[in-house]
Amino acid sequence: MALSPNMRGAMFMAFSQAAFSTNDTLIKLVSQHLGVGQIMFVRGVFATTLMAFLAWRMRQWPPLSILKRPAVLARVAGELAGTTFFLLALANLPIANVSAVFLALPLVITVAAALFFGEYVGPRRWTAILIGFIGVLIIVRPGMEGFNSYSLYVLACVVCCAFRDLATRRIPADIPTGSVSLLTAATVAGFGLMITPVIGGWASLTPELLGLLAAAAVFVLAGYQAIIQSMRVGELSFVAPFRYVSLIWAIAAGYLVFGTIPDGVMLIGAAIVVLSGVYMLYRERVVGRTKPAAEGIGAPTAGDRA
Repeated sequence: MALSPNMRGAMFMAFSQAAFSTNDTLIKLVSQHLGVGQIMFVRGVFATTLMAFLAWRMRQWPPLSILKRPAVLARVAGELAGTTFFLLALANLPIANVSAVFLALPLVITVAAALFFGEYVGPRRWTAILIGFIGVLIIVRPGMEGFNSYSLYVLACVVCCAFRDLATRRIPADIPTGSVSLLTAATVAGFGLMITPVIGGWASLTPELLGLLAAAAVFVLAGYQAIIQSMRVGELSFVAPFRYVSLIWAIAAGYLVFGTIPDGVMLIGAAIVVLSGVYMLYRERVVGRTKPAAEGIGAPTAGDRA
């Protein structure tokens, strides 16, 4: 029995989140031996090589004129900052905690779209957003026992990624996705090399570490290819909530690889964030939005998930 387009789209979305969680796991393993700057550079080299091959195959090699587009530069800036904050947090927090806070991204995108692009957000969605942010506070628990300042790095990453995604929506349609992806991947790699002396320094690279970073680059690109496919196959409003399965993958990876188990407070906060996000997407479907503000996916790049 053939699966419906929506179910196939949901499967692609679930696979993409598994790929991203695998990338996070590999990066966290490597972060025990290498600094953030070196990780960005080495993985960025692998990602840039893969993206260059894809851009060549798709004939989307970026022209130098792309650097004159403010939206492209804004997207790259958001990507650089978001990746740096994400990797710093991932190296110092359990994967599940990072993933749970990162789920607030659709909420932040919706708020920013309403404030800066004038997109209408009704009172029910504003309520869902407010409840979602309460869930984030429960996870982060500022001023309470169990608070880790690196949780603020995840929040900073969310803000940067929201800026990146909204900038992506301003990129002219005549600029191919592959061009933006290649430029971003190369810039992230170069930025990583620049900050290596400041963040972590340069450590010796073993074949095992190189293999882990190469695999991480492959999983990130595979994840974004799966997201693109999910959007093409299924309805956006149906497949989008399946991105929240990333929390399940993150909890499983944290337990199986690092032996960490989320506490009850974190799980309650994460549940609130997930439920508020799903309800907001449901309301966007009810009001008939063709492209929900919460789904500012944008062009996939090697560093989007960090």
